[in-house]
Amino acid sequence: MTDRATGASSGGHLRRGLRVVGVALRGAKGPFAVGIGGAVLYAGMTVAASLVLGWITDDVLLATAVAGRVDGTLLGFAVLAILGVALFKAIGVAGRRYGAYVAQYTLQSTHRRLVTRQYLDLPLSWHRRHPTGTLLSNANSDVESAFFLAAPLPMAVGATVLVVVTGVLLAVTDPFLAAVGFSVVPLLAAANWHYQKRMRTAATRAQQGRADVAQTAHESFDAALMVKTLGREDAETRRFAARSEELRDRMVTVGRLRAHFDPIIEALPNVGILLVLVVGSARVRDGALTPGDLVLFAYLFRLLALPIRVFGWMLGEMPRAIVGWGRVERVLGATGRLSWGDEVVTGEGPASTDLQGVGFRYPTAVHDDLSREEPDDATTWTSRGVTDVDLTIEPGRTVAIVGPTGSGKSTIASLLLRLLDPDTGRVLLDGRDLRQVTEPTVSDNAAIVFQDPFLFDDTVRENITLGDDLGDEEVRAAARLARADEFVTALDHGYDTQIGERGATLSGGQRQRIALARALVRRPRLLVLDDATSAVDPTVESEILRGLAESGLDTTVVIVASRLGSILLADESVYVADGRVVAHGPHDQMVRDVEGYRALVTAYTRGPA
Repeated sequence: MTDRATGASSGGHLRRGLRVVGVALRGAKGPFAVGIGGAVLYAGMTVAASLVLGWITDDVLLATAVAGRVDGTLLGFAVLAILGVALFKAIGVAGRRYGAYVAQYTLQSTHRRLVTRQYLDLPLSWHRRHPTGTLLSNANSDVESAFFLAAPLPMAVGATVLVVVTGVLLAVTDPFLAAVGFSVVPLLAAANWHYQKRMRTAATRAQQGRADVAQTAHESFDAALMVKTLGREDAETRRFAARSEELRDRMVTVGRLRAHFDPIIEALPNVGILLVLVVGSARVRDGALTPGDLVLFAYLFRLLALPIRVFGWMLGEMPRAIVGWGRVERVLGATGRLSWGDEVVTGEGPASTDLQGVGFRYPTAVHDDLSREEPDDATTWTSRGVTDVDLTIEPGRTVAIVGPTGSGKSTIASLLLRLLDPDTGRVLLDGRDLRQVTEPTVSDNAAIVFQDPFLFDDTVRENITLGDDLGDEEVRAAARLARADEFVTALDHGYDTQIGERGATLSGGQRQRIALARALVRRPRLLVLDDATSAVDPTVESEILRGLAESGLDTTVVIVASRLGSILLADESVYVADGRVVAHGPHDQMVRDVEGYRALVTAYTRGPA
């Protein structure tokens, strides 16, 4: 039978559940060994306790009642047996719980790091196809859900041992009575089949609901300025409330299913015990069993209630674990990771960079539901990007890339640092294809500063160094070159001032200058500025660009520029339109010969039409 929501048959569902169990066991072998060892010890001692109880009933209690006197030695042995069994059971419980929870938290911690590492390795094109809220949910709630079943797993192994040993003892003691007791097992199997069938869909929808809530919250917090300025607080509150209510309803559905299933799991073993007592009493009356045998039998069957509950717990968590692991696995198995070569760029001084026949188109998102079984490369493509770009930038030159909005300027800037991989053609750094160099080569030789820089909720110093071991003078020299030292020094705690999330306590221009200092302190051989001074006033922008030219910094500078002042400070300009390089040369020549370039750079100086 096939479940429509997941596309998985009941047998397939079980296989997927066992595969998650296998992943868990392989991922935390040591803790699971401790937990399973403790669980098996507990199971053995539990069976031993039933044997001790049966022995005490027949050979101590009934013997004492018949003899009319207490055998002190026998009673002492009985007490020691009870205490010994209890001690080893306690050791087993401690080992089982310690191993189980260490395994669970180890697996969750490990897979959070794996997911995060994968996020860092996957290209920007992959991230554009998946909303941030979904990815946040994937790294948190999905990982937790995937390994919730790690906690009951050692207990389930111990319960299996308990079932096998108990079943053998029951069958040896009285096969007929054992058959009576185990008559509830088909009922349990039927209840579980019905529960799993309905729970798969409910668990899938609940996990996606968590992702939807995280996505909505992330968007609202990230757009706090827009929400405030446009008075959208009530609308955002209603939007978040709607998502939260959807998640509530889905979780209530999950809880309702558990509420129906758990009482059945609790009740059926007790029904079995009642049947055993009723039939067993009759067999004791007929002389087929001794009272001690019946006590042993009832106690052993009562023990079976615990494994059944454990299996119910495991089976109850399994749909959630399968859905969570499926979403995690889709990330870990995502294709498109950038591959690197083994060539190293070790040149000194400014770098050269070339684009040879480069083409690139942006992917669009097909869906944001990681639980769906569509391949990760099920992607459509937009017409945006660049086509057949040929561009050579000589070492030490300052080049301005100019063009109308949407022409492909930022795409070229991203291609230069391999933030994007070209669909066609090659991007070269000092004559070496970026796909053939080692991973650190690009970051060691090149840096990019964006129009909207990201700053961490940390000090100014840490935002510039990013944890690297850089001296105070290096940091201040880079800040002076970015024209940031003066305003940073004026802050309450200077370079040790906390600047808030995304640099919330700073102006846009100040954030851009700190981001520029962050790039300059690493002394890149190729520096790309993607409208990185757009929020700075023209005077400061001119000082920054002149300072870069006069500083003696051995770097090639590529500026995505829109201001005439920035363009005039460049050695040459590149005009981009409709994703193509239309012209390339000195500014004066471009103004004279290229109509589109002339219209763009003189737009502010022309009067109204």
